[in-house]
Amino acid sequence: MSAEPEFRASRPERGPGRDSDPPLVAKRDSGPRAPGLDGIRALDSDRPAGKAKPEARRPEAADPDIAKPPGKREPDAATKAAIRRRRRRRRRLSPLTRRILALNVLAIAIPVAGLLYLGDYRDDLVKSQLAGLRTQAELFAGALGTSGVVTGPLGEEKILPETTRHTVRRLVDVSKVRARLFDSDGILLADSFKLVGPSGQVDIEVLPPQEQHNLFGNLVADIYDWVIAQMPGNRRMPLYREAADQKAEDYPEAERALQGETAEMVRSNGAGGMILSVAVPVQRYRQVLGALMVSTDGREIEDSLRRVRLGILKVFAVAAAITTLLSLYLAGTIARPIHRLAEAADRVRRVPGRQVAIPDFGKRKDEIGDLAEALRDMTNALWQRMDAIERFAADVAHEIKNPLTSLRSAVETVARIEDPVQQKKLMGIILDDVQRLNRLITDISDASRLDAELSRAESEPIDLPRLLQALADLHENTIGQEGPRLVLDIAERQGLEVMGIESRLVQVLRNLIANAVSFSPPDGRIRLACGRQGDMVRILVEDGGPGIPPGKLEAIFERFYSERPKAEKFGAHSGLGLSISKQIVEAQGGRIWAENIEDAHGEILGARFVILLPAREHQPRDRQPRDRQSRDWQR
Repeated sequence: MSAEPEFRASRPERGPGRDSDPPLVAKRDSGPRAPGLDGIRALDSDRPAGKAKPEARRPEAADPDIAKPPGKREPDAATKAAIRRRRRRRRRLSPLTRRILALNVLAIAIPVAGLLYLGDYRDDLVKSQLAGLRTQAELFAGALGTSGVVTGPLGEEKILPETTRHTVRRLVDVSKVRARLFDSDGILLADSFKLVGPSGQVDIEVLPPQEQHNLFGNLVADIYDWVIAQMPGNRRMPLYREAADQKAEDYPEAERALQGETAEMVRSNGAGGMILSVAVPVQRYRQVLGALMVSTDGREIEDSLRRVRLGILKVFAVAAAITTLLSLYLAGTIARPIHRLAEAADRVRRVPGRQVAIPDFGKRKDEIGDLAEALRDMTNALWQRMDAIERFAADVAHEIKNPLTSLRSAVETVARIEDPVQQKKLMGIILDDVQRLNRLITDISDASRLDAELSRAESEPIDLPRLLQALADLHENTIGQEGPRLVLDIAERQGLEVMGIESRLVQVLRNLIANAVSFSPPDGRIRLACGRQGDMVRILVEDGGPGIPPGKLEAIFERFYSERPKAEKFGAHSGLGLSISKQIVEAQGGRIWAENIEDAHGEILGARFVILLPAREHQPRDRQPRDRQSRDWQR
């Protein structure tokens, strides 16, 4: 039950002198309202005594139909769309701003991501470090081949393990690289990271530099390491494995060195880093006595890559900040004016009257300014159309009221008189008024449908010489012997095609020819001419009648204006013909006007109607035809 105040209809008692029932009078029921849920009225007085009051059921939030307040109508689609637009405008960043910001930042993020890869730069660093390791390995191998080789009793040469261990240790002490020496059988003789003494073997491990503990710095470093680990390149490298009992066969480059070749290898340490190694043969007089493998980690390469990447990221951060600010500024210059235009358009729709003004952005000289001007023009055109509709409705009411008044007067009079002659005369007046009403309603209906039909119809090529010839033949076949003759004057046959709606153009021409026939004397002449006038095609309809009264050359195109010959029966025309003709011609991009034909002394010889239509080759693109069958106007 609604929570609105209850109204009860009551009728006052009929008083003396009243011929009909008095009107209903609405009285407000000001009875008390029960507390509780809004929209629920307590009606205990209507409940039988002793019966418990039922519990009020709480509406469930999950059911929108139950939770909706009673009597509240669902908003229509236009209202919902306006609410959604207002919600979007209340956001801090509009969707357009977010798109502009995302696209601009993405435009610089993509090349930065490519720069962070640094594949070629990394390969160059790896090659450079491998070349340095190779140089060191060749120097160490030459020193070992000179100082660490002895000749046995049978003339065989071999490497002394104790001597080579000290030599290897001293050689790599400065370079901080790891050197391992294998004999010709592939057995490990010396390892610079392993010291052998009386107490056993000691492993040496080079620790990374101590890092300062910083939560934010560690987080950034972890993210950096994870991103770099996901980049292609590391996954293609074989994983470095080191056995407890190392042999040359564990390392392909060492095996190749035992065969007299120099080999190099790049492996992954499993933590995102690299291990580079170079193996060279240890020779004495071209005899391969062993293999020396020199290796180092890629910390220097990673540090160099990190520095370059951090430099790129710094430049990217600055560029991203500048891009963000410029994007916000650019989006503001686009989104804010569009928001203002959208709000103004909403107010035009919601606010009654014409107090709402579209913001003027004409000084911008860009698309936003063009959009504002277009909205202003559209709003003005809408108001002009509303004014025209109001004027049209007022004119229609006025024009229909005249024959209705005459019809009413004739009907009231015919009921009171008994003279058959007068009754017959009044019945003729009634018939004329009915025909006049029928003609008015038909023409008004045609005029009201004209806008919609012209907006839906497709333009098509029209051959004016053929069309005018058909109209001339039709006139000659229907006018009879006493009517004015129609003379067709077509100066040239080329370039007289226009784009338009053929049936409506025929309607215009037939209306002008009919007007010329009604104003021309029976033995007169009507001239129908066609020719080019620059980029336009000109059509003339001339008659030999009395011409158009002074000051009425433009008024004759107004709705319901009628200027007919005196001998013509009153009410035979509705006054909409020329108005409809002007509307049709202007809808097809042309112009129509009237003028008097005068001789050298200024005497009026007749009237001339001029139609200008764009030639087909100069037709605007938005009026070009689509694939469509041409219409036959004579059907």
